[in-house]
Amino acid sequence: MSIQRFEAGPRMSQVVVHGNTVYLAGVVANKAGGESVTKQTQDILATIDGHLAKAGTDKSKLLSATIYITDMKTFGEMNAVWDAWVSPGNTPARATVEAKLAAPQYTVEIMVTAAK
Repeated sequence: MSIQRFEAGPRMSQVVVHGNTVYLAGVVANKAGGESVTKQTQDILATIDGHLAKAGTDKSKLLSATIYITDMKTFGEMNAVWDAWVSPGNTPARATVEAKLAAPQYTVEIMVTAAK
């Protein structure tokens, strides 16, 4: 079975497709870094939509999501954006973890897996 990689670099690929499964690397808010959790989450989810489209799928086919936030006090703020975005009736298995992220301007990182 073939493997496709999109936006591949020396350390990682943003998107990997194997068979009918699409794996996304963790996505941070490249345009909204340093802004509110709401704006960062919106930016991240727009990026995820683009990556999924590039791989031939969409958010209605999400299988799992892992969300990293730097402060659980912002859980509700992040969830408000997530709940407005996620496809009703097609919610993925999900975990949310409080974690220190790689750069201080990021307060949210989201990684998803989807079916094609």
